[in-house]
Amino acid sequence: MKAFAELYSDLDATTSSNAKLAAMQAYFSKAAPEDAAWAVYFLSGGRPRQLVPTRMLREQALLLSGLPEWLFEESYQAVGDLAETLSLLLPKAEHSSEEGLASWMENHLLPLRGLPPEELLERLPTFWSQLDPQSLMVCLKLITGSFRVGVSKLLVTRALAALADIDSKRVAQRLVGYTDLSHRPSAEGYLKLIAEESADEHAQRGGQPYPFFLAHALQQPVDQFETLLGAAENWQVEWKWDGIRAQVVKREGRLWIWSRGEELVTDRFPELHSLTQCLPDGTVIDGEIVVWKAAPPEHPEDGEFALDTPAPGTPGEATPSVQPFALLQQRIGRKTLGKKILEDVPVVVLAYDLLEWEGHDWRSRPQHERRTQMEKVIANAQSPVLMPSPVLTGTDWLDLGRQREASRSLGVEGMMLKARDSMYGVGRTKDMGVWWKWKMDPFSVDAVLIYAQRGHGRRASLYSDYTFAVWDGPPESSERTLVPFAKAYSGLTDEEMRKVDAIIRKTTVDKFGPVRSVTPTLVFELGFEGIALSKRHKSGIAVRFPRMLRWRLDKPVTEADSLATLQDLLA
Repeated sequence: MKAFAELYSDLDATTSSNAKLAAMQAYFSKAAPEDAAWAVYFLSGGRPRQLVPTRMLREQALLLSGLPEWLFEESYQAVGDLAETLSLLLPKAEHSSEEGLASWMENHLLPLRGLPPEELLERLPTFWSQLDPQSLMVCLKLITGSFRVGVSKLLVTRALAALADIDSKRVAQRLVGYTDLSHRPSAEGYLKLIAEESADEHAQRGGQPYPFFLAHALQQPVDQFETLLGAAENWQVEWKWDGIRAQVVKREGRLWIWSRGEELVTDRFPELHSLTQCLPDGTVIDGEIVVWKAAPPEHPEDGEFALDTPAPGTPGEATPSVQPFALLQQRIGRKTLGKKILEDVPVVVLAYDLLEWEGHDWRSRPQHERRTQMEKVIANAQSPVLMPSPVLTGTDWLDLGRQREASRSLGVEGMMLKARDSMYGVGRTKDMGVWWKWKMDPFSVDAVLIYAQRGHGRRASLYSDYTFAVWDGPPESSERTLVPFAKAYSGLTDEEMRKVDAIIRKTTVDKFGPVRSVTPTLVFELGFEGIALSKRHKSGIAVRFPRMLRWRLDKPVTEADSLATLQDLLA
């Protein structure tokens, strides 16, 4: 644990990618394989569920430190991170354990989950007394499930590739699925990550998917596309669906479904299990899982889009169409999937790429060849839950731009542009070709900051997490009030954040635990990707991915937008 804690400290102390890379290479060159296995898991984004209730940790900290509760809370708000706060307040250990990361995880920490309170009260102080402050903080982060460090998975991949002297793309492929909750890091698994390449490696992959190829944002004016991208005819253009990116893997008579977050989600979509019989072994398809539901063809609901795909059934039946992501969210958030939710929120896969066919890796073949074969595979499958994402056509970029303007009404986010000769790369790279996401500009409203809370980590000393509101009536109304509708914490520069923090401290009118209520004086333009009705929010509206686009120093609070503005956007 001590060596891993030192690595964490080294990584947290620098923003230099080269320094982080050197620190990881030094750690992996010395670490035992079983410790390195867990280190790769955590550095790549793996986070096991919380092992001990937060309330239990607080009670133990209060008991061992002898602090009154109010002082503990003040300390927590000043530090901004529970694990770090606990490590600072708990008594310092007389000695430091020499046990490695794997031993701590498997013999001490993981067994804590589900223990009765009285046993936790006995074990926790014993563990904490064996760790130096840095190791204790890392240990607490692992216990609370809040371990994060500023390292990308790509950087971890590069460190392992350099250590093993193999192609980083090979390491990236081996790492896919490594952080899934069902995976338990092991020495054997780590050694496979850095093993020499073998001829039969591909045949032994089981249900493992491929690394996802990601798109770059395209924000230039459409009249510059010809110069930047060449002729439109050299690009495959599709709608950018608002669903769950996934790979469908069929091998060895079994089906696996992986999300872009490298989570195995097969059990979450039982209606897709029929693809086990429809697809031949050695098939991997990349696509989007969307809600596919019947809507009246004469009067489709807002946000729905009927594809140019023949609908099953008899003439006069409702035409199936893609539904808003908010409906899919209802299903994602459920622990169990009953009959009713499966009937109310049915899903399909809109496929847009073929990565493997007849057991052969097709990613190095050109986009247009993969697309042609994918359409044949889907036609032969004849499955109602698998269909190709339509390819759009236009005379030139300006024509496609005019079609893109319909994105909002069709319930899509914009367009995807894929070079017809591009291969399927790893991550957001351009060495094997390029994909572009040509998204619509975000929705935006002018909103008033009414609550603030301190941030975490390096922002722990600043009020950087904000709640925004809009008016519930028109400007001429004398009784209108501000109604909260969104929270946001990104979009401001460091200098702007410090200025806002100073104003919040001067205009605070009340405190509710860590939250400050402020006098409404600040207006910000908020941007967001989607909007939907919500029964859980006081405003009746929920927005997706809100962030601050700019600080409206030119606009008084009285001129901020109202609920009517949001309702117009919803319509």
